[in-house]
Amino acid sequence: MSNVPLVRRAIAGAAAANITAAPENAPLVDNLNPLVVNPTQENQWTPAALERAGSTLKALNRMAKRPPVHILFEEISYTVSSHKGDNTILHNVYGEFRSGELTCILGPSGAGKSTLLNILAGYVSNGVNGRILVNGQTRDMRVFKKLSSYIMQDDLVQPRLTVGESMAIAADLKLGNELGKAEKELIVEEILQTLGLLEHKNTRTERLSGGQSKRLSVALELVSNPPVIFLDEPTTGLDVVSVRQLVVLLRLLSRQGRTIVCTVHQPSASLFALFDRVYVLARGMCCYQGAAPLLVPYLTEIGHVCPTTHNPADFVLETLLGDSEAPAMLSELCQNGQLCRKLDRMTTRGGRKPVLRSDESIQRIFVEHVAKENLQKLEFPTTFLTQFIILSKRMFVQNKRNELALWIQLAHHVISAVLLGSIFFNVGNDGSMPIVNFKFCLSCLVFFMYTYIMVPILLFPMEVRILRREYFNRWYSLKAYYAALTFSSLPVMVIFGLVFLTICYLMSGQMLELNRFLLFSICGIMVAICSEGLGLAVGSAFSSTNGAIVGPAIASPLLALCCYGMGFGKYIEASMRALMSISYLRYGVSGFSIALYGNRRVMDCPITFCLYADPRMLLRDLGMEHDTYFMQIVCLLVFTAIHRIIAYCALRYRLTAEFSNKFMIYVSKFLKHR
Repeated sequence: MSNVPLVRRAIAGAAAANITAAPENAPLVDNLNPLVVNPTQENQWTPAALERAGSTLKALNRMAKRPPVHILFEEISYTVSSHKGDNTILHNVYGEFRSGELTCILGPSGAGKSTLLNILAGYVSNGVNGRILVNGQTRDMRVFKKLSSYIMQDDLVQPRLTVGESMAIAADLKLGNELGKAEKELIVEEILQTLGLLEHKNTRTERLSGGQSKRLSVALELVSNPPVIFLDEPTTGLDVVSVRQLVVLLRLLSRQGRTIVCTVHQPSASLFALFDRVYVLARGMCCYQGAAPLLVPYLTEIGHVCPTTHNPADFVLETLLGDSEAPAMLSELCQNGQLCRKLDRMTTRGGRKPVLRSDESIQRIFVEHVAKENLQKLEFPTTFLTQFIILSKRMFVQNKRNELALWIQLAHHVISAVLLGSIFFNVGNDGSMPIVNFKFCLSCLVFFMYTYIMVPILLFPMEVRILRREYFNRWYSLKAYYAALTFSSLPVMVIFGLVFLTICYLMSGQMLELNRFLLFSICGIMVAICSEGLGLAVGSAFSSTNGAIVGPAIASPLLALCCYGMGFGKYIEASMRALMSISYLRYGVSGFSIALYGNRRVMDCPITFCLYADPRMLLRDLGMEHDTYFMQIVCLLVFTAIHRIIAYCALRYRLTAEFSNKFMIYVSKFLKHR
């Protein structure tokens, strides 16, 4: 195209459109003059004020040193497979994101913005072709994940924690033994001060505004001082003032040598001017990358002149959507992103200098950092035990502060126990009503089953959304989180379970023998733990809506199998016994029955003849004659382990995009060849 040389000159001239305050010989990402910016004062949030500010977070940059990172990607394509065939989302796009810059990925809905961000962050890798270089070297995901943070669109934060507590936990997990307690506290205070959250240090996270929550999400990831930050639609759901404050904050952070890339749906004209680099996508092709002020002249090259009073961001979207040939023409004009603007920048004192250091110096620093990481061979900043302790403390604090939920659970256990005790009042030692007492055991079983299956099914999917961000950004291992989750739920389960069992056991008139009560209680708690594992498995694999259907659908057949053979236990078919053995509830009800009727004398008979006055006759007709209490507990432990392992695998599958993509590709290929 005849206008390509002209466009190249325009893109090369983008150096004059932006300013940076980073000196040529800056040590890593250290900077010039410290100045705390208070976001509550609007005049300090202007770009000019930020340029005068120079840099903040000097303690963080000094203590937690990280190398600057430049990202270059070439011929990136992404194809997804389905039963309808292959669908290419990205078409061999090129691009370069430099340290010290705030980059905006812009484009219509479905253009591939989030897909490109996911690929660059490493969240998606299957089905991706092309090359991604980090400081001139092929990207090593093990190292790159330690240098980058990905703040997803649903950037939820942990509830029932104060801002200060959230930051302290993040510092302990992400910095490990790299720094001491005093240094971590200094870094946390410095970050909160910079982001305007210091005055909200003792505020619970659920009481923060939308803008404050977004800033806290950024603050949590800044603790490890990542040189690369990816944000997916960070302005979604915020008002105009909060959006501007957030973007200006990101601009400030980029001025300290960080590479910050975010997707934005439709920025205003003033917001658009804050970005150093704009990367425009349409139909999976790169239509422009370069300085924001040069976008309008660039569009003019294909005959689309932006009116003076028009928002450039709106105009480029209207052009891409309104003209069917515009995406292809713009992509050809910039050679699908291969025409990158030069690295020279204008400094505040005039003259041309590189963004940070020379490429050779940056690469040397990066190689040294990679060599240090490889020498340490640490998968996470902290050990499994340290992660387990920190996460357990966090979960205990959250559970303790969730007072309304605790009172609801207590009321549920007490009211259910009283109702159950009233229905089966004093039937425990009545020889004429052992079948009724067996129904009491079934009722206790149903209570523990549905209570502890449904709670994780309904609540855990929300936790998974928060877990996804922390796990992907390598706060901790999934094993440590899962172990802490299992351990933290035990105290409440045991205490409330004993309250329920004590009330209904006494009201139903069971034998007042401590050993029988302990055996009965142990069996009930084991059923609760096993049921919670099944609920976690369903909650890990499905949303709350689908899980509320799947959970009862799984539990109902198990419940039917557990009480099969009532009255003709000696004659249960071998095939049915095999089916009954797969129901963990069968071992629960058998444990209840053996705890109440095992090694027991003949019961009182208030009438002339009681068929089941001898407890052995009852156990025989229930099909439990040869069962032992020890084996029932062992089988419950086995099913507990199975349920927990399934839940862990389901959770890992759900959190790891790689697993999800491979599974969906296999399913699609299977359906395609049918």
